[in-house]
Formats: sequence, C-alpha cells, structure tokens
Amino acid sequence: MKRTVNLELQQACSVASLPDEGEIRRWIEAAIDATDDKDGRACDVLVRIVDEAESRSLNWRYRNRDRATNVLAFPADEGTIPGLPPTRRRTLGDLAICGPVVEREAMRRGKPVDGHWGHLLVHGTLHLLGYDHKTEVGAAEMERLEAHIMANQGFDDPYA
Repeated sequence: MKRTVNLELQQACSVASLPDEGEIRRWIEAAIDATDDKDGRACDVLVRIVDEAESRSLNWRYRNRDRATNVLAFPADEGTIPGLPPTRRRTLGDLAICGPVVEREAMRRGKPVDGHWGHLLVHGTLHLLGYDHKTEVGAAEMERLEAHIMANQGFDDPYA
C-alpha cells in the first residue's frame, strides 16, 4: 500500500550530496511500503541533517556513545487516547542524519553516495517502525528488508 509521507526536512549543516526533499520522501516511503505495517494512515517524519558535533552530542545523550554516527532514529511514542478516534496521520518520529559521516562512509566504502543516503534513510525509517538489530534474528530481518528495498531502487545490497 502506497503511503503518503509528510516530511519536515531540517538542514542544520550543508553537504553537497544531500538528496532533494522528494528523493528523501521516496526512500522513506519505500521503507514503509516494504514492511508488513498495516496502518494505512499518512505518516509524519522529521529528518534533520546534522553536523558531526550535533551527531556526537545526540549519540552521547541518547546512546552513551561518544562519537558522531551516521543515523539516529527517535521513534514517536504515539499511543491512542482512550475515547478519542484515531488521527488521520501517524507520527513515526525523527531521524538525525550526519551528512559529513554519510559522505565519508560512502567514499571509504566505495559506494555511491546517493545510495548510501538512501540506505541510511531506509535503515532509520525501519527503526522508526520498530525494527531493530539487537538480536541476530532482528538484524537478519532488517538486513533482508534493506537489501530488498535497495535492490528495488537499483542499488546493490548494502551489506554485501
């Protein structure tokens, strides 16, 4: 089921390789559409492009890791309020993506930078949907989904 994604894009740092807003939305939609998520509502997602200092600060604050990282996902804690009808839109949460780290990783790994942006948007969106890689089973499921989505978008398996 094709879902509408209401995207808020915040650019806190400038990077030459940043995909345009439509491309970011398409990657997020591809991730949502590839899952078994049956909630048909439009989805709200905030994507913030951060520098290494902000990424490091967020990673330390929320994951106790003192380094910049490529993507951090902050799922919305959206519950339904008893007695009220469900809303027409669903807030998935926020993604913080460190542009300089994305570019550096793509270059170091010899991957197309646009594909690496796409992979991290897909990976982060799957986290917003509740997927994780804390167990072998969870990691295998995420990697399978990510490889499938990337192939559908014309890119190689990001884990190959």
